[in-house]
Amino acid sequence: MGAQKKLFLGYKLRRLREQRGMTQATLAKALELSPSYLNQLENNQRPLTLPVLMRVSAMFEVELSSFLEDEDSRLVADLREALADPLFAGAPLTAAELRSAVGSSPELARRVLSLHQAYQKLHERVQSLADSLSNQEPGDSFAGPQFPYEEVRDYFHYCNNYIGPLDEAAEALWNSEKIHSGSLLNELAAYLKRRHDVRVKIVADEAGDTAMRSYDASTGTLRLSALLNGPSRAFHMANQIALLGFGDTIETLVEQAKFSSDDARSICRVGLANYFAGALVLPYRAFAAQARALRHDVEQLQSRFSASFEQVCHRLSTLQRPGARGLPFYFVRVDMAGNITKRHSATRFHFARFGGACPLWNVHEAFAQPGKILVQFAQMPDRATYISIARTVTKRGGAYLKPSRQFAVGLGCEASHAPELVYAAGIDIADVKAAVPIGVNCRLCERTDCQQRAFPPIGSELRVNEHHRSFVPYLFNQPGVPRPETG
Repeated sequence: MGAQKKLFLGYKLRRLREQRGMTQATLAKALELSPSYLNQLENNQRPLTLPVLMRVSAMFEVELSSFLEDEDSRLVADLREALADPLFAGAPLTAAELRSAVGSSPELARRVLSLHQAYQKLHERVQSLADSLSNQEPGDSFAGPQFPYEEVRDYFHYCNNYIGPLDEAAEALWNSEKIHSGSLLNELAAYLKRRHDVRVKIVADEAGDTAMRSYDASTGTLRLSALLNGPSRAFHMANQIALLGFGDTIETLVEQAKFSSDDARSICRVGLANYFAGALVLPYRAFAAQARALRHDVEQLQSRFSASFEQVCHRLSTLQRPGARGLPFYFVRVDMAGNITKRHSATRFHFARFGGACPLWNVHEAFAQPGKILVQFAQMPDRATYISIARTVTKRGGAYLKPSRQFAVGLGCEASHAPELVYAAGIDIADVKAAVPIGVNCRLCERTDCQQRAFPPIGSELRVNEHHRSFVPYLFNQPGVPRPETG
């Protein structure tokens, strides 16, 4: 086995101390340390040892899991991508430099990211100005909708996709109403009628209405499209329960998030209602217990909870309740053009904000084998290995002239959790050479020998030789390595 990872968590220790209004001398005495040693710990000059970590956990009454959670890796990955923008001239910063910067001041890193996002938004507006002016109507906005969506995605991302107040409220409702998965549709409809005087009506798409869900407050009617399958109908009923019964909780969370626009606030309300819905149809403790018992077999979990493949995969990625955490999964949904339409990672696996995903990732291959679960043993450039599954899901169009939409859903976690994954059967995770070498995307990937590379990484120096053609599409010089002679 490799050497144990050293824990440099100085800024977290300093933040806990400052939040309690303690001086270094006071904390050092309480932890039975010398003031100089504590100063070295807070400045990441010495790693935290397990005995000291246990004392810190007991003193500040924080769980070890939450203290050890590597939230820095999210900031490091996002900062690395932002700084890869050609806007920032010069040699790219090393991973060690980025981690040091984030560790010293995570809030500064967040503000740099906010500044870069503002630049991206302004850049997009300038790029589209000519086209917009030719078609602009008075009062139209230049701002693209992707920006408030990105702001909301970041909110869920940095909450680790776990929203405690809503998750716990949904579970409490499931228990108090004694809801059963086998009769979920009838029980949710009965609850809406009993608690909110709302009647559920299934409507055909005769008038060309494309709404999946439509609520009429004046008549107390929730209309659901006949095109929706059972799990989707249950989800939309649960969504309406969230809006009618837990709107105050949602509003409080939105206000606490301090979004920069009304659009972002509205999008977050939708996202939080969706979160509640997922937590209600798949209640935390019951679902987490079954997931462990079934070794996270998605198809069996579908049957146990009358849910869809996508619903189960998404829920697995949200099981991060303090004190009762599930496996850390990433979840992604990709369309046939490679656009990521949903994404979240509770692992070290990170998704790019801009550009496509790695072509070697099995989520793309899923479209070639619709309906089949594909398993992949993969390794990222940071040497972390993952067990990943991918499968297509289809959203029905309902008519010949309304073709169905197809997506690929991906789910994965680090290979170290293989004993708890049914999909790891037959995979030798110790044989790292058998792992497929994947990356975040081409613009951020450090691999120099990938034959699938679409373009060189940002910040690299191309090496072009007209007398030499490699199997690798792009060759580039490493920083500090002299350019070879081509003459």
